[in-house]
Amino acid sequence: MTASRAPAEPDVRAFEATVESVDDRSVVLDETYFYAESGGQPADRGTIDGTLVADVFERDGRVVHVLDDESGGVPAVGETVSAMVDDAFRRYCTRAHTASHVLYGAARRTCEDLGYAGFDISETKVRVDLTTAEPLDDTDLVELERLANRAVWDSLPVSWETMPEAEARALDGIAFNTKTEEGAMSGSEAVRVVTIDGVRGADGAAGGPGGADAPPWDVAACGGTHVRNTSDIGPISVLDRSNPGEGVTRVEFAVGPTAIDHEAAVHDAALTAATALNARIGDLPDAVDRLRERADDLEADLQTVTTDLLAARLREFAVVDADGATWGVGTVDDASPNDLREPAQRVLAAADAPDAIAAVGTGDAPFVVAAVADDAAGADDGPDAGAVVEAVTDEFGGGGGGGPTFAQGGGLDAHPEAVVAWLRER
Repeated sequence: MTASRAPAEPDVRAFEATVESVDDRSVVLDETYFYAESGGQPADRGTIDGTLVADVFERDGRVVHVLDDESGGVPAVGETVSAMVDDAFRRYCTRAHTASHVLYGAARRTCEDLGYAGFDISETKVRVDLTTAEPLDDTDLVELERLANRAVWDSLPVSWETMPEAEARALDGIAFNTKTEEGAMSGSEAVRVVTIDGVRGADGAAGGPGGADAPPWDVAACGGTHVRNTSDIGPISVLDRSNPGEGVTRVEFAVGPTAIDHEAAVHDAALTAATALNARIGDLPDAVDRLRERADDLEADLQTVTTDLLAARLREFAVVDADGATWGVGTVDDASPNDLREPAQRVLAAADAPDAIAAVGTGDAPFVVAAVADDAAGADDGPDAGAVVEAVTDEFGGGGGGGPTFAQGGGLDAHPEAVVAWLRER
């Protein structure tokens, strides 16, 4: 067994070891501080005798180091080698992994029926999958971020120990998922448990009431590498949420440069919006509400004006006799079929109105709308809007439908004026 010593001693970067076996470019050492990919944390990067390590994984209880094909040679069995773990990437993964525990600790304080469904570290962000009674919304994300950063600020100690599985499972509130945290299981009945202490401050702002008996911020079975104090994580910035499965909320967040850049971008966007609205950042919600109300009022006014203009255009249509009824027929610009329903009804309700209206829309996609007054549609052998639209689409292509008093058709393969001429002469 050559289990990685990285989880137990995450600060080690340089070490010497003896080569136990070599298979092509896969090397097994008698001991290693390289972290093997497991439970959502990627494998360490680094070198062995100057050759880049392309991958690290566990196979049959042994840590296998796969050496890059082009960066150097392969050591021989029995040779003593000097190994170096890439410091920047290890620090990033260690901070990101601990941040996932901090975020889960925040979720413990905000979510009901909380469960852990896994996590993953990528180059720029981290995801944590949570099972919750109700899906998380934007307000929940803001609170998770606030509580997580308070836990960072409160400098909570982080510790880890290996204990019997039964003892670990008996710990109050432990997050224990053997599928997503396989690195926590040693292959026997022992489990590695990582604990973030509770808040000891007087106000208990991040973790409840302070004092010596404050409960842990988080406790979980975990095989990853971790910082020794939450203050080493730095800022945590929640990026987004999604729902990859029923009952699961995926929270994406960042640490390090990505988190700093994201917070700067958010602040810049808030300042830009505040300047545009002549408001302070804290007053943006009220300013946006006022702007939305104003936009709604303007939209209603625009709709009223548009309806008036379309009604005026429909009144200008030439009236012809067809199928024993009077029809107003013509073209309309800058309108959709649905825009014409209310104006047509208004025109047809007038005392001197025709029995029906047929309007042809101009533009790249000509359409036809037919509207019939209620009293005319109810008469025996009266005009039928649906029948007229069907006749137009039979003649000029396209399709549509509707009832006796209102129908529409689109996709006409003809110039609008040709459709109008046909309607007037039929």
